[in-house]
Amino acid sequence: MKKVLISGAGIAGSALAYWLNHCGFDTTLIERSPVLRLGGQAVDIRGVALKVVAKMGLGRKVRSMRTRMRGMSVLDGDGDEISRSTEMTFSSGRLDGDDVELLREDLAQLFYERISDSSRYIFGDSIRTIDQKADGVRVTFEHASAGDFDLVIGADGLHSRVRALCFGDEEQCLAPLGMQTAIFSTDNFLGLKDWQVWLRGGDAGYGIYPVRNNSELRITLGYAADGAGRGIDDVDWQKHRAAERVGHLRWKTPAIVEAMWAAKDFYTDVMAQIHMPRWSTGRIALLGDAAYCASPLSGQGTSLALVGAYVMANELSRGNGDHGAAFDRYEERMRPFVLRNQALATERPLQPASPQSIDAAKNAISLDDLDAVTPNAQRSQATARMERDPISSAARRET
Repeated sequence: MKKVLISGAGIAGSALAYWLNHCGFDTTLIERSPVLRLGGQAVDIRGVALKVVAKMGLGRKVRSMRTRMRGMSVLDGDGDEISRSTEMTFSSGRLDGDDVELLREDLAQLFYERISDSSRYIFGDSIRTIDQKADGVRVTFEHASAGDFDLVIGADGLHSRVRALCFGDEEQCLAPLGMQTAIFSTDNFLGLKDWQVWLRGGDAGYGIYPVRNNSELRITLGYAADGAGRGIDDVDWQKHRAAERVGHLRWKTPAIVEAMWAAKDFYTDVMAQIHMPRWSTGRIALLGDAAYCASPLSGQGTSLALVGAYVMANELSRGNGDHGAAFDRYEERMRPFVLRNQALATERPLQPASPQSIDAAKNAISLDDLDAVTPNAQRSQATARMERDPISSAARRET
């Protein structure tokens, strides 16, 4: 049974672990957060990615978790409404479509519940060194004992540790988009009911939407990034910076800034994409944002992660032990899909891409010839029994 270390227990890493477990691999996930990371923004599952969650038997569950927005208002920097819509929102697109918007933390928790009994987790730790040899990979950690693995997958986000150790400096592949966002949650002091508000004035603005049966707000601040200052983990400094950047805005901005100072789940980062000539080297490969971040501005990061995990697992399961050829096929299949979706973030800067472009991009890959169940002599009998019916009856009803 091949042993695979996955760096990052987010959406990409968890989805990959699910499929690799399904195909008879032994998976370990390492996550620098001391617990499963919750919080964050709403994310979208669109197009082909919906087929992937259906194959996992999670289609109905995911739909039950979707946000229930009735529409949105768009305000200028003074807080005056300039438009409204009951047909779409900036975060989810059309409200009458099949695509699903849900909170990232709900999807992460759902995946954790699905794989926690079959994958090993190492929380509160990170990779220190990766030493690749002909017959395996030796990995040392900041805290845990060193381990030997057949493959190492970096699913550890925009600032990937695996990518830094094995592919070179981040500056070689990171393409900034000139913007920074900060996300946090607070009580619904605005009394919003299934309604989003988006405000913009100059090069700054924010989006607000209620969650948890309208009991909480998720607020995303956006402002021009200048590349100066301290690291994203210096929360106090980053809060000062965010307050300064949105301070000229009116409406409820003072109350929003006050809520930001009290928030315990504040997270910020630059909006950027990752462009790499190769996503693998020997026994090490990258997945999701670590390999091909499209940025939240594309609205497709989660879908790219889900589809990429499914494709990678399929190729590894039918690779007859040739991981190099499997990684090549994974990249050959995914790269056109990735490029199409990355283009959504730059089609209309600071505005959502056109509905036509989104519809084309979200379906710009076929998974019809993949099933994640290629026979593998190393599978356990229990896994083999499970895979005789790889798609549950519930999932079949949804596909």
